[in-house]
Amino acid sequence: MIATIIILLVSAALFVSGRFRSDMVALCALLALLLCQILTPDEALAGFSNSTVIMMIGLFIVGGGIFQTGLAKMIGGQVIKLAGTSQTRLFLLVMLVTALIGGFVSNTGTVALMLPIVVSMAAYSGASARRLLMPLAFASSMGGMMTLIGTPPNLIIQDTLNNAKASGLVPASVQDISFFTFLPVGLITLAVGILVLMPLTKVFLTPKEKNNDGKQKSKSLKELVKEYGLSENLFRVHINGPSEAVGKTIVDLDIYRRYGINVMELRRSAGHNKFVRTVNQQLASPALVLQQGDVLYLSGDPEKVQQLAQDFSFRLLDIHTDEIEGSSSNASLDFYDIGIAEILIMPSSSMINRTIIDAGFRSKFNINVLGIRRKNEYLLHDLGGQKMQNADVLLVQGTWKDIARLRNESDNWVVLGEPLQEAAKVTLDYKAPVAAAIMIAMILMMAVDSIPVAPVTSVLLAAVLMVATGCIRNVEAAYKTINWQTIVLFAAMLPMSTALEKTGVSGAIADFIVSNFGTAGPYVALAAVYAATSVMTIFISNTVTAVLMAPIALQCAIGIGASPLPFLFAVTVAASMCFASPFSTPPNALVMPAGQYTFMDYIKVGLPLQILMGVVMVFVLPLLFPF
Repeated sequence: MIATIIILLVSAALFVSGRFRSDMVALCALLALLLCQILTPDEALAGFSNSTVIMMIGLFIVGGGIFQTGLAKMIGGQVIKLAGTSQTRLFLLVMLVTALIGGFVSNTGTVALMLPIVVSMAAYSGASARRLLMPLAFASSMGGMMTLIGTPPNLIIQDTLNNAKASGLVPASVQDISFFTFLPVGLITLAVGILVLMPLTKVFLTPKEKNNDGKQKSKSLKELVKEYGLSENLFRVHINGPSEAVGKTIVDLDIYRRYGINVMELRRSAGHNKFVRTVNQQLASPALVLQQGDVLYLSGDPEKVQQLAQDFSFRLLDIHTDEIEGSSSNASLDFYDIGIAEILIMPSSSMINRTIIDAGFRSKFNINVLGIRRKNEYLLHDLGGQKMQNADVLLVQGTWKDIARLRNESDNWVVLGEPLQEAAKVTLDYKAPVAAAIMIAMILMMAVDSIPVAPVTSVLLAAVLMVATGCIRNVEAAYKTINWQTIVLFAAMLPMSTALEKTGVSGAIADFIVSNFGTAGPYVALAAVYAATSVMTIFISNTVTAVLMAPIALQCAIGIGASPLPFLFAVTVAASMCFASPFSTPPNALVMPAGQYTFMDYIKVGLPLQILMGVVMVFVLPLLFPF
């Protein structure tokens, strides 16, 4: 027992100090429990196979799909319309919407749903995500107090009361705990949370200064488009009728040599409906055969583009000439499958003094050269005959995979910035309806009891569907959405509850409460039960704490002749309203990386709220459920 307490206290001190990574502290605590033979290897590693941990991994991927398809931005935009320019109104909307969802969906699922939305809202409105994400996690727990299914401790106290009635320990006349018995308690916790968090988050959760570490900022895709004037030199032609170009390749038409025009990409309809738009972007490779209905994106002189359209009976669709009548929309570059990047020609490069055509960018790398930046001059037309010089910067276009391959030619050039990171920022907005359908199906499976699917199964299914349907580009991108530091932290700390129970620490706390406070009056006993539950939840999961404390609370109420309802509710509220630790509940852990929170942030904001919530509940619960 002594060794367990020492390990727990040392771990808590290291978490608070913030000098070491939290996941490494948790792993060291786990190793200490193993080396002291307090836990067996199976018990110590059980956290990594825990269904909640697996569900958190799946929820990171689902959240990534919601974010990458732009669904989060769309939903966030609607909320921002309601909030207007008021930061306070935005804060209130986040709290209220999250609590409402949390009443019917698990608090973990609620945070996974809302987290990408809130991050997008913060970025769009200029608000601090740090100020919104911790209240998001706390509001999901408060919302869970409103219904029977909102959080596991609610079900635990209902089961404890029902078993006590069945065994005759509690009279049958005691009020049953039904679905909405929790609603008044949940509303009060939400009101207290809003009133306390509004000033605390302003003081303690200020935005962190971004540290660039002297690194040059990578240019975004929009910045590159603007810098090289691609939008001003972009044209679209539509093969909308009989044309001699149909059935021929770009090489057959000899567009570049005849007109000096660069064919940037081709878009071909792969079928679409009112719900899902299918985007099929293709680089204009030499072997690509043109079909009726294709749209070619061109860069070149406007008069030459107009001449090309006339020669091949193309319909001109752009904003540069008068021939735009009937055009459905302006030309714009999208980067779903095809991207752009800059490469710097090295002094030792074999490309120096070779023309763009001779270098074979298209044939060797399947890459187009869209522009050349030479000192302060930008060359955008007639590039094929341009000879490359030392320190030239080439703007190239290709699939993201082909752009990544350019890094292999480090002797000839250097790829500037992080184009693949920029690619990851491109929202696949045409997949947003698919992501929405997957998200709604996941929520229904988690919320409706009649659907015989476990929550962890529904989350894993949704995660796989996000990848399979293309809402996340590939499996590698899905893995990158997972914050492994959070997963390791949570999984490594879960066995601590087993150690506390196995060594008798939990039982000793319970015995101490009953023997010292059981006869001091109902309010004192209620406060002791609440305080013990609240403290235990800081170090072990709220579900385990509720399992341990519910029978103790029941016995305490029976011992002093009071109704068990306020005591049982004290257990579920104290277990659910744990805000002083990032690993006491999954929602607290989920928002930790996105909000860049430290352990001390939870102490500064969560501990005052947790204490004040306890004081309020000790006086409110007897009013709702008299002794």
